[in-house]
Amino acid sequence: MRAAQKEVSERVSVNLKMLIELAKSAKPLKHYRSKIRAARSGGHLSPTKGRGMEFDEARLYQPGDDIRAIDWRVTARRGKTHTKIYREERERPVLISVDCRSSMVFATRGCFKSVQAAKIAALLAWKAEQHGDRVGGQLFSEQGVQEFKPQGGKHAVLRFLNGLVTPNFSSQKEMTLEQIIARFSQHAGHGSLLYLISDFRGLSGKAEVQLSKLARHSEVVLIHIYDPLESQLPNQGRYRFTDGQRDITVDTADKALINDYQRQFQQRQSLLQKLSRKWQLKLIECQTTDDPLEVIR
Repeated sequence: MRAAQKEVSERVSVNLKMLIELAKSAKPLKHYRSKIRAARSGGHLSPTKGRGMEFDEARLYQPGDDIRAIDWRVTARRGKTHTKIYREERERPVLISVDCRSSMVFATRGCFKSVQAAKIAALLAWKAEQHGDRVGGQLFSEQGVQEFKPQGGKHAVLRFLNGLVTPNFSSQKEMTLEQIIARFSQHAGHGSLLYLISDFRGLSGKAEVQLSKLARHSEVVLIHIYDPLESQLPNQGRYRFTDGQRDITVDTADKALINDYQRQFQQRQSLLQKLSRKWQLKLIECQTTDDPLEVIR
């Protein structure tokens, strides 16, 4: 009886113990790397020396050194030509944005979209920490936004997971999805790896401007969470939905209603695909019935 109650509970809400235990599951996951930006310098500290983001030292000029790297101040001071040596910046921030709006507290099969989003976010956070990257991000809902500055170590992940379990939103007015993405871009440094986990309800063409800003300097992964019923309603029947306060009954015999409902989902999905192709974003589709580990594997 208790096992059944626990299973039901974990389908509709998350707890800290559940999210901490995902650290073990994250270990075999490969750390995401964009093929498009893999050749760029910057983004991750390497022991190899070359032209990168972080100055390492100045040494005597050697044949073959790039003359653009000559350190003229040191050269003038010491009377011999010196070259600047750089280390590539290998460590980078991983920022995870998680949709906690009321539309995410829904499912007809599997677990709530909010639970699926939290599990995926936890797996990504643990994997980043295990790789040595700094972890931060944002949680957003109708009540406001909670933001986490990227930090290294397990404490940063635990701070983020605590937010997923018991969010502490700022007392700000409700923002549109485009405004949320714009706020995310303000906190994302160059070379960051960014994950946006959402059902993307309310997404419009205006989001393109904000997503393009993110894509110019960072690697962006969109993870679209949805319930199977959102993509296709049953052919016949009357279905009652409730959020605990309001009730709505949907009659699937109403073809006009069904067509409009499915068109809205398809338009949102098509827009995500269009923006992903145009700005070279990674798009991952995830249903509430999917195994989160397999989704991001």
